Amino acid sequence: MPRPGDRLNAGEVRLPAAAAFALLAPTRVARAQRRVRTRVGRANELRMRGLYAEAEQVCLATLNDAEAVLGPEDPTLIPLLNVLGIVYKYTARFDAAERLYRRALLLAESQQPTDLNQLADLHHNLGGLDHARGRFAEGQPAARRAVELRTKALGDEHPAVAADRAALAALLDQLDQSEEAEKLLREAIRVLERTVGRQHVDVAAALNNLAAICQKRGSTTEAEQLYRRALDIKERAGGSHHPELTPTLNNLAILLRRQGRTEEAAILYRRALAILERVVGPDHPNLLACRENYAALLRTSTVAVEEPRGLLARRRTVRT
Repeated sequence: MPRPGDRLNAGEVRLPAAAAFALLAPTRVARAQRRVRTRVGRANELRMRGLYAEAEQVCLATLNDAEAVLGPEDPTLIPLLNVLGIVYKYTARFDAAERLYRRALLLAESQQPTDLNQLADLHHNLGGLDHARGRFAEGQPAARRAVELRTKALGDEHPAVAADRAALAALLDQLDQSEEAEKLLREAIRVLERTVGRQHVDVAAALNNLAAICQKRGSTTEAEQLYRRALDIKERAGGSHHPELTPTLNNLAILLRRQGRTEEAAILYRRALAILERVVGPDHPNLLACRENYAALLRTSTVAVEEPRGLLARRRTVRT
């Protein structure tokens, strides 16, 4: 609006204050929507670097500000709710993650026309959340729905479809449907390597899960090769202290321990524990599993292996 004393152009009409504010409101909304999109990008960047606390702070501050301007049902909030849900999943706040995913899904389903990619993202993440909770059968329908929606939107050979198939495979493997899981993973790796390159983190995730299937059926040489390739990709992408390294470090350590390579396994367990203890809480399931596995190695090993001070005591405290 013109300041007092400003001249108006010929034919320009001075509006009452309420009407002028109404014209300004869309600009305020547009600014808030742009800010949400920018801050979602920032939160995603922090999350991908393993800086979960910092990502959460960005998300919560942005959500609080955005809801004050846009209200709780603006579709711009969907990606923000989704990324905050991912952060909560990674930090084992599973109930909070589910609430955010389902709130985002309700908003996404109410939009016309519907964004199939957005819906696929949310179904993918709900399936992944059930996997993290150990609710494998419950997660399978959401994971299959993600594949269906994304294939319809993008076609069969798109890397996002391949990532959805790899996520579904992880659930199927836990349900003893290893044959279908392996087929999905090998196909996903083929598509991902062709479309996004051999060094992409989605390739590493699929390699890790394929290695686990090979390990279960006794193909230990192939499993070790796949685990080590997955580790190499993850280290190149996120550095040597990224939390996403820890599932592969733990899995490879299990494989090496069963081969009697105790000292090598111990090094990997200690490395995984050092990473996890820095970024997740004491009750995080990945941390507990890694501690349990390392403690089992210490109890049964005939080789002198360094035991971090207080490891068993911390484990007992967590389990009480």
